[in-house]
Amino acid sequence: MDLWIQNEFQKDWVDRLSRIGGRFAEDAQKRDEEGIYPVEQIRTLADSGYTALAVPSAYGGSGIGVHDMVLFQETLAKYDENVSLSVGWNFGVPGSIFDKREWSGDMRRFLAEELLGGALINRSVSEKLTGSPSRGGRPGTVAVRDGDGYVISGRKAFTTGSPALTYFLTSAWVEDKEQIGFFLLHKDLDGLSVEETWDVISMRGTGSHDLVLDEVRADQSALVELPGKGSGPKFDGWLLHIPATYLGIAQAARDYAVSFAGKHAPNSIKGPISELPNVRRLLGEIELELLQARHLIYSVADAYDDEARRPFLANEVPAAKTTVTNAAISIVDKAMRIVGAQSLQRTNPLQRLYRNVRAGLHNPPADDMTIGALAEAAIRGTSPGEENENG
Repeated sequence: MDLWIQNEFQKDWVDRLSRIGGRFAEDAQKRDEEGIYPVEQIRTLADSGYTALAVPSAYGGSGIGVHDMVLFQETLAKYDENVSLSVGWNFGVPGSIFDKREWSGDMRRFLAEELLGGALINRSVSEKLTGSPSRGGRPGTVAVRDGDGYVISGRKAFTTGSPALTYFLTSAWVEDKEQIGFFLLHKDLDGLSVEETWDVISMRGTGSHDLVLDEVRADQSALVELPGKGSGPKFDGWLLHIPATYLGIAQAARDYAVSFAGKHAPNSIKGPISELPNVRRLLGEIELELLQARHLIYSVADAYDDEARRPFLANEVPAAKTTVTNAAISIVDKAMRIVGAQSLQRTNPLQRLYRNVRAGLHNPPADDMTIGALAEAAIRGTSPGEENENG
């Protein structure tokens, strides 16, 4: 990890997150097993200032970049992946908002003040009938004009962090605009509720419940986004908080496997199993996959943080997500092969990591979309905006 720590600010936060994460790890297994949302852990991070790190310095924040975020999220995920994935959206959503500057200046300042005060935010976009929003479906949630505001009705699925969110940045079909818009909705609005529907085998502690909107009345100012077709890249660098979490899972699995291999010494052999050729091969393959994944995600993060290089990014962000997630799945699998049947015990952290790492396959963007986009880019040209010479 030292290779990716560039300054004292990063080192300080890595050290702090390691201390905090160590405490989280003490009951991470129990909370995951029981599907408990980590309210206390998320509040600890908010109180430490962690959840507001993406607020720009112009608004009194730290103004971290994507490299910082990836480094911090990877560190946190080594200890508690449920906490990392849940809190990561509080970087991904605001970071993108402040970067793109599509909100009005007043609303950006309002968001900054709320985040610095400990508020938590996430987008609420997915719907069970529509599927992933990244595939372009029109939401069934509808916003109808009513005087100076809107009345919003609908149901959203997979709203990560819903038990602790202060604001839901919710997509809806805006009838009078005849397009999709996003409304900033406070958790205490009448008609807004969270229905606890999250009962899965992966990332059980992320609180990704349904958001129910029953004729929620919102002021016109709550309509903060009306994204057009040409309103910036489909996938921006702040989405790298997702693969950063799965990279942290991979590191945790690697650390467990290395420790186990160095200590486990059955009486059928002399010395620990780390001396066996087949185990050493698996450990070497794990190290190689970690190295490849880490170099890719950090190089893409650095390119995004460099405003001169950012315009040349095309499909690198989704490619990093796909590569890192699949590498993490492979690494956890190899770690379990090293540990053997003991890794299947419910008390063993590897079985938890095995379940949770697979959730990455269902986080956006899906592998098929990434591969399809890469194929399309290869056919049409190799650079953003470049047309194929043959038309």
